[in-house]
Amino acid sequence: MPTDAILSTARQYLEVDPSVSVILEPIQRGASGRTIVRVRSEGRPSFIGVHYTDEREDNENFAPAARFLRMARMNVPEILRNNPSRRAFLMEDLGDKHLLDLKGRPFEEMAPYYRSVFEQIDRLFYTRKQPDFELMPAFDESLYRWEQEYCFEYLVEGLLGMDADPLREDPAFADIAAKLGATYKHLVHRDLQSQNIMIHDGKAWLIDFQGLRRGRQEYDLASLVHDPYMDHDAEGRERLLDLWEDIAEDRPEQSLFNMCAAQRLMQALGAFGNIIKNRRDDWYRPHVPVAARHLRGVVEGTALEDALAPVLDKAESFS
Repeated sequence: MPTDAILSTARQYLEVDPSVSVILEPIQRGASGRTIVRVRSEGRPSFIGVHYTDEREDNENFAPAARFLRMARMNVPEILRNNPSRRAFLMEDLGDKHLLDLKGRPFEEMAPYYRSVFEQIDRLFYTRKQPDFELMPAFDESLYRWEQEYCFEYLVEGLLGMDADPLREDPAFADIAAKLGATYKHLVHRDLQSQNIMIHDGKAWLIDFQGLRRGRQEYDLASLVHDPYMDHDAEGRERLLDLWEDIAEDRPEQSLFNMCAAQRLMQALGAFGNIIKNRRDDWYRPHVPVAARHLRGVVEGTALEDALAPVLDKAESFS
């Protein structure tokens, strides 16, 4: 049982016998094959316990990635104990406040935390991988094509009930994958959105970075600027890019940024379709029209506009 593995690992870390009370409070179950709990024991600070399955190949990469990122001076939780034989680990408790909790607040209130995240993206850009740390497979042409297929299968066909074969056969999608996959030199988080950013000690902290790999920095940036959960309007997106420019001293080239945003939004829509249809989790339903609206905006005037129009028409009216 997942909780048995977490409890055993926690008792080893605390160095307590079975007579000492150790309480596990559920935080999240079943997300990407993981069980996540808060662990409490009298007289000790709380910490987080995680048990993972092999449902996703990157699950076992969290603890090694966390150690690597901490050595790179990134704001990530400390791994307190790793128990790979039982697929469990313990990590620092950062609390319960996510960047998503600031949705709807004035930009000036959110800006310090976005600045904190952007500073870490910039630092990650220059971070060199350690020889003993294995990254997940790089963002190459095949991975971008996989993201597109994920969208075709789970959103277009699975959730919307439409024929995705014309999209599969459209050379415009292959062309974008080839262009973006031509270079993948720098490290990227891979899933940088407001649910994966914690607010702790007045700074932004990154979580769910187990998919760390080489890719394009613009992918992480587009993930934040076009985050369907936050749904920043045009003014908000420009202010975020202004903030990024202040840190990186450069803006992303617009067409490249939009290609990365299109890829990211297709991946997100595929995930929403999979979760809604197969996991019966309706929390994601209202985010489908939002992501579709953002995707329409970034493909406007490109070869993808006409190809995606019928899909986006139906997705934007999804409820």
